[in-house]
Amino acid sequence: MRKRGRRYRSDEESLKTQEPLALDKAVEKVQSFKKTKFDQSIELCVHLGINPKQDDQRVRGSIALPHGIGAARKVIAFCTDDNIESAKQAGAVEAGGEDLVKKIEGGWLDFDVAVASPNMMRVVSRLGRTLGPKGLMPSPKSGTVTKDVVTAVTEYSAGKVEFKTDAGGNIHAAIGKVGFEANKLVDNANTLIDTIIRMRPPATKGIYVKKITLSATMSPGVPVVT
Repeated sequence: MRKRGRRYRSDEESLKTQEPLALDKAVEKVQSFKKTKFDQSIELCVHLGINPKQDDQRVRGSIALPHGIGAARKVIAFCTDDNIESAKQAGAVEAGGEDLVKKIEGGWLDFDVAVASPNMMRVVSRLGRTLGPKGLMPSPKSGTVTKDVVTAVTEYSAGKVEFKTDAGGNIHAAIGKVGFEANKLVDNANTLIDTIIRMRPPATKGIYVKKITLSATMSPGVPVVT
């Protein structure tokens, strides 16, 4: 069992008699935990009442939060020659077609997000076994396959958030940093939660949003009123 540090145990102790908090109070609680030497990310975890084994109940998407997440991401773009320069100007660390595929086949993976135009997927499909297990394969469902590659590069470079349910029916997504203003974290969290609610699968029965938890990189989770 993983042994937690003194800081974590102290923060956890303060939650033992804590009832779920309103979102703004949960943000305040996370920000009140003992500080670290770096500006921790804050993550929202939403536990959904779905059957994640059923394809028609999985939830997946992407969203540009109103205040960003405070972290730049390395983005590559699979695009035609006429869009290469525009994609790089928008923030892509690499852009191209066949040449970019070969570079990745050679072992290069120094990026966080891959976007692609639909007409490039025939070429990109060769990378399925390489990018798929790492969650880097462009997908229409996540918004990383799009006709407007340049805009996608701009958004993902600025921290556009991808989210999807895991095997336990949970969605984990960053909503900002501990150092953000509290109202911006609340705005970001509400935007993400509202988006997930709107994406409720028709096949889902009963309670959809069962539990919400807010936490920092090195803090325990704070339960949020659903």
